[in-house]
Amino acid sequence: MTAAALRSILRRMMTTALLERVQSDRARILSATVSREGGRWFVSFTCEVERDAGRPKRPRDVVGVDAGLKHLAVLSTGEKVPNPRPLRKALRKIARLNRELARRKRRSRHWEDTRRRLNRAHARVARIRLDAMHKLTHRLATTFGTVVVEDLNVAGMGRNRRLSRAIYDAGLAELRRQLQYKCEWYGSRLVQAPRMYPSSKTCSRCGAIKEILPLWERVYRCDVCGTVMDRDENAARNLAALAAAVAGSGPETKNARGEDVRPGLAGRSTMKREVGTGQLGKTGAPAPQGTGT
Repeated sequence: MTAAALRSILRRMMTTALLERVQSDRARILSATVSREGGRWFVSFTCEVERDAGRPKRPRDVVGVDAGLKHLAVLSTGEKVPNPRPLRKALRKIARLNRELARRKRRSRHWEDTRRRLNRAHARVARIRLDAMHKLTHRLATTFGTVVVEDLNVAGMGRNRRLSRAIYDAGLAELRRQLQYKCEWYGSRLVQAPRMYPSSKTCSRCGAIKEILPLWERVYRCDVCGTVMDRDENAARNLAALAAAVAGSGPETKNARGEDVRPGLAGRSTMKREVGTGQLGKTGAPAPQGTGT
């Protein structure tokens, strides 16, 4: 293939937004990588782009995001974002293709055909999961001025043999990764709660903390004020409350956009730091109470 033919193909594969930026000298393509996944060809561009300063639709609003397994995320607004669970839905087909592949003679024509179909099934699962995550993170970053998430120990959670498949099917780590750069793009602020912050065990109304809250208990019942609420919504409200505490906490650290934010929650012992702002515990906030959520 000639260089001119390759440039023509790459030009057709560029998105309209990227092509307009290149033609107006607001973007420069540094490199292009061609790959094949699940029988489809993809081109990924590494670009240097001049981006306009973004501004979310509701810059004063704060949303807490509690990522989970039953729902992809539960927001402090009460909204529950459904989890597509693509791997769970495709398991029967994937298992059948794996059995079919094991019966075929290796490297035969039928073996290659089955292998391609199995690769397409896995690629479809990954695309469905990524599509749902991109839609959620784009909506959060472009709508709310402040987004609060948890720093989940996904690797540690994955060691639970009963939940590991569901945990990795939900793509919990991808949520925080996408929000980290999208909040910077669209002018919102990303706040990350500490790993040991007891968002699920804390009452979002009175601040009382339960010593024990088993995972199977999906409704939070406060023994102090009598609040009864969905466990995940209660956790999301506690996460949203972190941002309000950060706003009046005095000296601040940098957030995802380089602005100043420092954690601290009045009336509770907790810590919070922004993504990529150094080590936890060096912000001057007291140590967190309770155990992890």
